[in-house]
Amino acid sequence: MKKILLSFAALTISIAAMSQARVGIKAGWNLSNITYDNSGNTKDSRGLSGFNVGAIADLPLVPRILSFQPGVFYTTKGTKLETGDKNNSTTSPYAKYTINPSYIEIPLNFVAKLPVGENASLFAGVGPYFAFGIAGKQKYETMLAGVSTSGSESIKWDDDTPCNDDPNTAYNKMKRFDWGGNVQVGAELSNFLIAAQYGIGFAKVNSGEDNSTDDKSKNRVFSVSVGYLFGGGK
Repeated sequence: MKKILLSFAALTISIAAMSQARVGIKAGWNLSNITYDNSGNTKDSRGLSGFNVGAIADLPLVPRILSFQPGVFYTTKGTKLETGDKNNSTTSPYAKYTINPSYIEIPLNFVAKLPVGENASLFAGVGPYFAFGIAGKQKYETMLAGVSTSGSESIKWDDDTPCNDDPNTAYNKMKRFDWGGNVQVGAELSNFLIAAQYGIGFAKVNSGEDNSTDDKSKNRVFSVSVGYLFGGGK
């Protein structure tokens, strides 16, 4: 009888939690970068502005305390590199290279909440993400002795995902599959939310074989987003 009562109580709690489930939209600004050494370092001068937009769900595991928040987003990543002096290209040739891949990204975050009012809470979250490259451009701009050149081309993907070991890898391509982890903090007021997040890529973005001596070029993305959750209740 005790087991039956405990099972019934657990079911009741689950149903109550799911009745408070909400779905919503979220969008914001990205500042992305790509590491340049095996220690995971980046340079601020290489940061690239972009955006993210998508949908999330808030599934309470413990109402007002702990939620599971999966989502699906279109997000930009990448980096830039500038050398020389654009205003004095005769003595210091100028060059700028930009790589700006776009991904469909699926975050799977667990979010702990701290109520600070009847309809307000602070939160912190952590979880993995999985991303699939779908588009993007590689651009260049140079200036030498006042003569400028520029161009762009679509990013080439090598398709060596976990489900497809592409033999046609090359160092002028990017790996289509990316994965890593997110940490975030933010605030929720009624159905509105604002969050700051940092995404840490664990997979090397450049095509080619992974090995212990070449672990460079991984995505890093800082983002600030706002969102709105529909339905449910706190």
